[in-house]
Amino acid sequence: MALDIDGTLTAVGSNDISPAVKAAITRATGHGAHVVLCTGRSLIGITEIAPQLPVSLAVCSNGAVWWDPALGEVTRRVTFDPGPTVETLRALLPGAVFAVEQTGVGNLSLGSFLPNDLWGVTTQVSFEELAVPTSRLVMRWLDRTPAELSFAVKDLDLPGVEWSVDHTEAWLTAVPPNVSKGTALDELCGSLGISPADALAIGDGSNDVEMLRWAGRGVAMGQAPAHVQAIADEVAPTVLEDGAAQVLNRLFPG
Repeated sequence: MALDIDGTLTAVGSNDISPAVKAAITRATGHGAHVVLCTGRSLIGITEIAPQLPVSLAVCSNGAVWWDPALGEVTRRVTFDPGPTVETLRALLPGAVFAVEQTGVGNLSLGSFLPNDLWGVTTQVSFEELAVPTSRLVMRWLDRTPAELSFAVKDLDLPGVEWSVDHTEAWLTAVPPNVSKGTALDELCGSLGISPADALAIGDGSNDVEMLRWAGRGVAMGQAPAHVQAIADEVAPTVLEDGAAQVLNRLFPG
């Protein structure tokens, strides 16, 4: 059972999971389900989420960082050089600010993000200091809308990374090549002998598309963009309606 966080288990940017969602996830584990958090957040961004749930594994940074809560340690971390991507985006998007993940600590940032944009400790640095191997690069285009960002990058080629744009903020995330929630889950389930046909995935964003396609049952949240809903097997009610709980209660009745 692969679960996105923001827009699926919580309101975007929140650490508050409703009692209904917590109860539904716990009930599912009683049916033998393994709970895998699958999020674009960095590892430091899930420290208040994971303890609230019976989590078997957390796949963070869109698949680039794996964390085992039982061991309390990172079991996989894939990195890339963010320098060329930052240079391309700076030229295309004047006023954009950038941050690279320091796994388990926070971020190095080039420019100032909005309050509460970044998890953990943020240290402002120069471009040269920012261009170090990282698992996750994020960019906010200040004073712009999600629609403006989507239009500006619609024909953009960013070689050497996998990237996606957010549908609620003018925000772009880049991770190493050939890394996504879907590829991470496929490798994880292969190692556990679990077939994708037996997997359930719930998400709401563009970075969930590969995961929803991969799973035997992919569920898009009710507020997800049309292109995400279009590839899902089912569309749940919205996060404000505890849509994930409604789906889980139906699939794993008490």
